[in-house]
Amino acid sequence: MRYESIPSSLFIENRKRFSTKMNPNSIAILVSNDVMPNNADDVMGFAQNNDLFYLTGIDQDETILVLFPDAYKEENRAILFVKEVSEHTKLWDGDFLTKEEATAISGIKNVKWIHEFEKSLQLFAFEADAFYLGHNEHIKRVTSEMTTRQDRIIQWCKEKYPLHQYDRVAKITRELRPIKSDEEVALIKKAVAISVKGFKGLLSAVKPNINEFELEAELIYEVIKNGATRHAFKPIIASGKNACALHYNSNDTICKENDMILVDFGVCYANYNSDTTRCVPANGVFSPRQREVYSSVLHCLKEGSKLLKPGIKHSDYEKQMAGLIEKELIKLGLITNEDIANQNPDAPAYKKYFMHGTAHHLGLDVHDVGLYSRTLEKGMVLTCEPGIYILEEGIGCRLENDYLLTADGNINLSEALLIEIEDIETFIKNK
Repeated sequence: MRYESIPSSLFIENRKRFSTKMNPNSIAILVSNDVMPNNADDVMGFAQNNDLFYLTGIDQDETILVLFPDAYKEENRAILFVKEVSEHTKLWDGDFLTKEEATAISGIKNVKWIHEFEKSLQLFAFEADAFYLGHNEHIKRVTSEMTTRQDRIIQWCKEKYPLHQYDRVAKITRELRPIKSDEEVALIKKAVAISVKGFKGLLSAVKPNINEFELEAELIYEVIKNGATRHAFKPIIASGKNACALHYNSNDTICKENDMILVDFGVCYANYNSDTTRCVPANGVFSPRQREVYSSVLHCLKEGSKLLKPGIKHSDYEKQMAGLIEKELIKLGLITNEDIANQNPDAPAYKKYFMHGTAHHLGLDVHDVGLYSRTLEKGMVLTCEPGIYILEEGIGCRLENDYLLTADGNINLSEALLIEIEDIETFIKNK
């Protein structure tokens, strides 16, 4: 792996916590993601199933975890199945994990080859009453129209064991994963630290008439150089009016002299992610209007992030953040008190210039699992990302930090990422 080894104690503890949430006499089966095809004989980069990684630390395809906490034989309480190393695989694909290496990473003593899975499970499956199976319940637009390895294991298991009861892995992991351990926070911090280097590289390169994808290249350079796996998501390098399209990421436009450039990017390190956004002037100096809009968004970030603390409801946080943005839009002359007085409550006036939520869980997924009906708690990591988008002026501004919730507030994990107007202008001037 590119990243430094993670103590197996993290995954041992995660399995203990997961097992305590299972119903008595149940078996959990978690499988790795597929290696997805591209064209001809090419494939896309592999990304592990994050629930499986959370419980094992194994970052390899063709992996299965079986947990049976109430098994009569201790050896059957946790079994890890990995693909077998052979002379053929070594010749064509290099080394896979040996059984010993899989044990060292995961802390699971009983490791078998994946072709032993069906026979091994059959030996004790009828001792159990139920199965927990995984599925992507965090779907927005990703896997609803494709068949995954999880889909196939669900179908196989129900055909093989039709009279067992079935429950959902995701119901447990969405409860556990939002609360980050010290080890997990350290990994997110490493992702953020690489983000800081990437942003400084981008600032060193920014200039009028540079292409957006040239700035994107500065980010990926630091990702690879510092041992991260990949971008956390396809970065947004959006100059001028492009910044008013929230998910713009073609990054193929020339940055004009007077453009402000919105940079929304993240780093995936050891499967843990950062997610940060900054805005920079193409010519090195914010125009008076850009400065006004930027200052308003920065004010909302500073004040709104104070609301991220244990005990607050997510809906209350978002409502108060919207109130902050609304006041700034009035100051900027974009809406009036009369607009607010006459607005449709279902389509408030501020929505013309601010149309998205501003806080999401962050961790193994960029939009990490967790119910937003759940009151915020110590140990959660969330983003804060207010924005103002003025299409008619060609200005889109969003600023985003990552915060760890503590007992009495939060810690800004991305504090080292330049954000003050003067600091950004000075850095570009002195590059």
